[in-house]
Amino acid sequence: MSMTVRRLTRAATAGLVAAAALTAAAHSAEAADTLGSAAAGQGRYFGTAVAANHLGEADYAATLDREFGSVTPENEMKWDATEPSRGAFTFTSADRIVDHAHSRGMDVRGHTLVWHSQLPSWVSSLGASDLRTAMNDHINGLMGHYKGEIHSWDVVNEAFQDGGSGARRSSPFQDKLGDGFIEEAFRTARAADPAAKLCYNDYNTDGVNAKSNAVYDMVEDFKSRGVPIDCVGFQSHFNPNSPVPSDYRQNLQRFADLGVDVQITELDIEGSGSAQAANYTKVVEACLAVSRCTGMTVWGVTDKYSWRSSGTPLLFDGDYDEKPAYDAVLSALGGSGDPGGPGDGTLTCTATYTRTADWNSGYNGQVTITAGGEPISSWTATVTLPAQQSVSSLWNGTPTRSGNVMTVRPSWNGTLAAGASTSFGFTVAKNGSDAAPAVGTCTAS
Repeated sequence: MSMTVRRLTRAATAGLVAAAALTAAAHSAEAADTLGSAAAGQGRYFGTAVAANHLGEADYAATLDREFGSVTPENEMKWDATEPSRGAFTFTSADRIVDHAHSRGMDVRGHTLVWHSQLPSWVSSLGASDLRTAMNDHINGLMGHYKGEIHSWDVVNEAFQDGGSGARRSSPFQDKLGDGFIEEAFRTARAADPAAKLCYNDYNTDGVNAKSNAVYDMVEDFKSRGVPIDCVGFQSHFNPNSPVPSDYRQNLQRFADLGVDVQITELDIEGSGSAQAANYTKVVEACLAVSRCTGMTVWGVTDKYSWRSSGTPLLFDGDYDEKPAYDAVLSALGGSGDPGGPGDGTLTCTATYTRTADWNSGYNGQVTITAGGEPISSWTATVTLPAQQSVSSLWNGTPTRSGNVMTVRPSWNGTLAAGASTSFGFTVAKNGSDAAPAVGTCTAS
């Protein structure tokens, strides 16, 4: 679709979009019974990352449309997806997401304009002068196509190193254009769409540390010199080894005090049950405590499509059922509903897989079973092995086998308190295949 035709189409449907937005606003005022409506009642948005190829799945689309007020294309706006060949832009998949969102009154975050990863090979092969031109052309091409349709853009993504140095990350842009490439990208973006909020986005900056201090110093410098930056995005990917930091709220606040909005942009928290719910509550409460925290985006609709699916980090399980974390988030946002969370009598559990030992001919695997928001007396989980592999022993569980599928029940460890965990393990002969087994849905009773 050409830009002109797209704009005409957008204008023709503006009344429908406005009507959808008004309906959403009225729904929010009457009953904050979804994530999006509850967040709107707090003056925030609650969004999710979306993959275009899942929009045709009925349960995926229904959950997206019901629960969320903002979407971020997961990969469809990245450089390799939008400009695979120099000057030849393609927007088909991204357009599908944007059109779906706007037809239902949702906002869209743009992700991402300049990033060291997911670059087509032609970008890295350019000399400095050509690279500067290509970077600005890419920003103008992408933002020009969606001008007036994106509420916030991640202009530059992940430009700082991990660790204690606070240094810039090596990338084609940093190595060939130097420190000034970030400022130039923001100035180009402001001219391309003056109405869009312009964000810097990064991970492992959620607490006060060397990396977040380096980003803070850059934002402070930009604000002092009039470089157009409106917001800072905190990805907030958490797990037991990288938990929600104790100074999370304070860190968000110090950035807000510089005069920028803060947004939680890629939230997911590995775990299950009440522990996961408590961590999600910490994040939501931190955002609500910072007046310039304008919204939160979870990085996916359902655990089964998460980039960290084995860690079950999202609010909906693989069957699109609400998890205890969903109930906790809705409650923290001041909403009310009838999710399958703690205290409602719904028995749930999750199963997560880890390879605990590995050698040339075999490996040991472990499946951790975690009860949901209610105590359980038993559980069942399935493990599907690659066709070549075979199990030589199994412990802490009682298996039945059908072909390459094991159905495992507890041998003595079936009773679990709410949020508590147990595990079973097994030894596998690889027989030429090093692939991981697939762990199915856990069933509780």
